[in-house]
Amino acid sequence: MGPVGNQRAPLRLLAGVGLAELRPDPARPRGWTLLVNGVPQSYVDLDDPGHLEFPYQRMIGAAIAVREPVLHLGGGGLTLPRLIEHRRPGTPQVVIERDPVIAALVRRNLPYPGTIDVRIGDAREALEAAGPESYGLIIADVFVGAAMPRSVAERGFAVAARHALRPDGLLAMNLTDVPPLAQTRVQVATVGTIFEQSVLYGEEPVLRGRRVGNLILLAGNVPAIKAGKNERVLRGDDLSKFATGARPLLDEPR
Repeated sequence: MGPVGNQRAPLRLLAGVGLAELRPDPARPRGWTLLVNGVPQSYVDLDDPGHLEFPYQRMIGAAIAVREPVLHLGGGGLTLPRLIEHRRPGTPQVVIERDPVIAALVRRNLPYPGTIDVRIGDAREALEAAGPESYGLIIADVFVGAAMPRSVAERGFAVAARHALRPDGLLAMNLTDVPPLAQTRVQVATVGTIFEQSVLYGEEPVLRGRRVGNLILLAGNVPAIKAGKNERVLRGDDLSKFATGARPLLDEPR
């Protein structure tokens, strides 16, 4: 009987944001987790781009309808770009990754289709440099460790996203928070000052403030979402009630 699972050794490099590690999944022959300073960032199965290990990635995958071109802010292991290429081959996609060491680590060890254009840069700066109505879909998955940087949370980020999106475009933001979800409420209020329609999508225990977790904030032309078991979608009056009392995060002087 042959070996079971992924038998390769972990790969570690010191990146600009800390220690980057590619850790093999013993349960899947070509499955890998990308970690930065011990915090899981991405999971990639090279044999199955449609496999989404992390719940937040499954929720984004369930919520987005691909509208070309796509801008990914935050690269990591390129799980979602791989998923979109798998679903709709040839979709134009640009990925902004801030750390060249992580980009090189992924490029060497987790090869991806040449249609995915990976660029090194700052997410906010790249978004602000985009031309008007340049993208149909913007996915923001930007973290330093376990925290989203302020530059992505501020009102100016939402302004830049609205400017870069086509009229029927969609912004999808991955958020992470702890009870009582104070940061998420501020993010909902902030995005709501720019986009007429927004939706918050997540697992029921997270949305109810019972545990730490990820939530997906969608804004723009939000498609219908069929929530899965133990998931919930907040929109309209329910979302307004959720964000009651939260103030938008205004930009700091730059």
